[in-house]
Amino acid sequence: MRGYLRNDGLKGIRNTLVVVYLVECAHHVARSIVNKMDHPDVQLIGFPGCYPNNYALAMMKSICTHPNVGGVLLVSLGCEGFNREYLSDAIAESGRPVNTLVIQQNGGTKNTIAKGITQSQNMLEQLAQCPIEYMHLDELVIGTICGGSDGTSGISANPAVGKCFDRLISADATCIFEETGELVGCEQIMAHRAESPELAKQLINCVVKAENYYTKMGYGSFAPGNAEGGLTTQEEKSMGAYAKSGASQINGIIRPGEKPNKKGLFLMDVVPDGEPMFGFPNISDNQEIVEMIASGAHITLFTTGRGSVVGSAISPVIKICANPETYANLSDDMDINAGAVIEGSKTVKQVGDEIFELIVRVGNGEQTKSEQMGHQEFLLTYKTFESIGPACLK
Repeated sequence: MRGYLRNDGLKGIRNTLVVVYLVECAHHVARSIVNKMDHPDVQLIGFPGCYPNNYALAMMKSICTHPNVGGVLLVSLGCEGFNREYLSDAIAESGRPVNTLVIQQNGGTKNTIAKGITQSQNMLEQLAQCPIEYMHLDELVIGTICGGSDGTSGISANPAVGKCFDRLISADATCIFEETGELVGCEQIMAHRAESPELAKQLINCVVKAENYYTKMGYGSFAPGNAEGGLTTQEEKSMGAYAKSGASQINGIIRPGEKPNKKGLFLMDVVPDGEPMFGFPNISDNQEIVEMIASGAHITLFTTGRGSVVGSAISPVIKICANPETYANLSDDMDINAGAVIEGSKTVKQVGDEIFELIVRVGNGEQTKSEQMGHQEFLLTYKTFESIGPACLK
C-alpha cells in the first residue's frame, strides 16, 4: 500500500490538513476557511467546550498527530480554556507543520478567515512534498463499530468483519473493537479469548462498568430502530455486535486516545470511569469513530442493517450493509453488500475477504463511498478516564 511517511516515523494512508476550532466561538471562522478552500484534503475538526478538559486535550493531541494528518491549522478565539500552546507544541514536536490563528488578535472574523486561507494554501504546498513509501499490512490499525443494527446485522455484516479481522491479525495488523455497552451478556465468552487471566478479569469489568453506567442513566444502547429492524433483546444485539471481533485471541484493553502497545486485537473501553456525569457514552456513531481515530485507526469498518450515510474526517469509513433491502435503497452510500449472505449468493468468509481487499485498495488511495459523497463528520464530547497503564495491555 501507499504510505505517507511522517517525520515521527508513522505512515498514513491519507495526507490531510486539519483546520481545528478550539471552542465553539471559533467554529464559524474555521468552517469558513475550510469551505473557501474547497479542497478534499482540507478538513474541519474541533472541540466546542470552553473549559479545561484533559480528555479533550489528550484526544485532540492524538488526532492532530494521527498518521493520516499531515498538517494542522489551529483556530482559537483567544480566551477559551483549551490549552492551545500545549497542543501546538505537541504537534510541532511530531514534525508536522502547525499554525495558530487567534481571532481576538487577528482583527476578527473576516481578517482571520483571510489569513487562514493563505496559511492553508502554504501548508498544502508543504504537504505535497511528503515522501511516499510502501506500507505493509502490519503497519495498519483498523477499527470497527456498528450503527443502525437490525436482525440481519449479526448474521451477515458483523461476522464478515470478524472474518476480516482474523485475516488482518494473521497478517500482524492491529485491530480495535469497542461498544462495551453493546457487549452486555458476552463478557464471559469474551474473557475466554483473553491473552491472560488478568486480562480476562479486566474484560469482564469493562462490561460490568458499562452495564452499571447505563442502568443508572436509565437508558441503554437498544434503540427503537433496533426493535423495528427485528432485534428482540439487548443480549441478541450484543451477540451480533460481538461477532465483529472475530475469533482471534484478545491481546489487551485501551481507552480512547490510547495506542495499542503491540500487534493484535484490542477492546476499547469507552464508558467513562466513576459515577455517570457525562450523559450517554457513545450513542453517536461519529463519537465512536473519532475515538477509534484517536487510537490510531487508519480506517473504520462500519456495519449497519438499518442504514447510515455518515463518514468521517481524517480516516476513511468503509460501510458494510447487512440487509439486502437496505443496500438496494442506499447503495450509493454503501461500500460492501453483506446482504449477499442473507440472499445466499455469498458466504460470510467471502464477504470478509471482500472487506479485506477493499481495505487494501482504500489504503492505496481508492475513495470510500462516504469520501466520494464528501462526508467528513466529526464529534468530540465530554468524558474522563484514568489511564489503564501497561498492566491491562498484557
